[in-house]
Amino acid sequence: MNNYSWLQQKLHQFALSSQFMREVIFDVENSAISMNQTNDNHVFVSGLSRSGTTILLNAIHESDEFASLTYRDMPFVLAPNLWSKLSFNKKDIDLVERAHGDGIKVSSESPEAFEEVFWMTFNENDEDTQERFKNYVQLINKKYQKERYLSKNNQNIRRLELISKTFPDSKILIPFRNPLQHAYSLLSQHNRFVKESKQDKFVSNYMKWIGHTEFGPNYIPIHNKNLSFKNDLDINHWLEQWYRTYQNCYEMLKNKGNIYFICYEKLCSSKEYWIDILDLLDIRKTYTFEFKESRKDISLTFDDGTSNKGLSLYTELSQFKFQK
Repeated sequence: MNNYSWLQQKLHQFALSSQFMREVIFDVENSAISMNQTNDNHVFVSGLSRSGTTILLNAIHESDEFASLTYRDMPFVLAPNLWSKLSFNKKDIDLVERAHGDGIKVSSESPEAFEEVFWMTFNENDEDTQERFKNYVQLINKKYQKERYLSKNNQNIRRLELISKTFPDSKILIPFRNPLQHAYSLLSQHNRFVKESKQDKFVSNYMKWIGHTEFGPNYIPIHNKNLSFKNDLDINHWLEQWYRTYQNCYEMLKNKGNIYFICYEKLCSSKEYWIDILDLLDIRKTYTFEFKESRKDISLTFDDGTSNKGLSLYTELSQFKFQK
């Protein structure tokens, strides 16, 4: 993102920084584009950032059965059809490592988490928003000529019940990861993006405009009340966030018929586990995908009590069975 030209940065500011402008852009698209009603057998991937949501998104998207927002849709992500008619960019499939420095390579054709721009624009508590979101999904499907929608939005972890209610026939996947490894990854990315934002103001603005508050300069904890560890530069803060987030999801959602917990370590170590996911999602073809587990040696001091609670919950989540 820090390689964007001055003109590209201004275009992003124009399209994304103003709620009023975002509403106008969506309304124009919604009015101008005719839509065909599609089924709601969609897939929503959501969890704490760094849990494997991106690699799972890429793997499912490779089936070629889903429409998903891509980097090409930026910055007019609320008007994907109109923007595709106005944009004269050549198709770019050259892969480069994304800004996270985690080895995941992307091109302009790669799917990414830009759906949060919609939720930043419209109040999810308004009755009309649910219908708007259904229309938005149809608009994305229309652009990519698909019937099924694939979403990766970590912020949806805050609104899983709303997503489930809006699309009851869809499936919601919640990846989870070894809590200590996960907490260390979140802390590392938080430090990385805070540092980069001090060197380049556009980094902070860009993350704010797309609703990226999972870490970095605009970080907002999912749980911010009655914390034992408030310092976000301490690994224990991220361990506590892990436990409270997944504990809350598990208690609220474990009996929901369309919500499934996905173990990152199993995904990276078992081909059969991936085949089970393909079957769960009603993906017609069976194919392999290379999942590489990221595991670090961690020398930081952490709270044993918080870590043990996390590991106990991790074990319980790992026993979650897929039931279609």
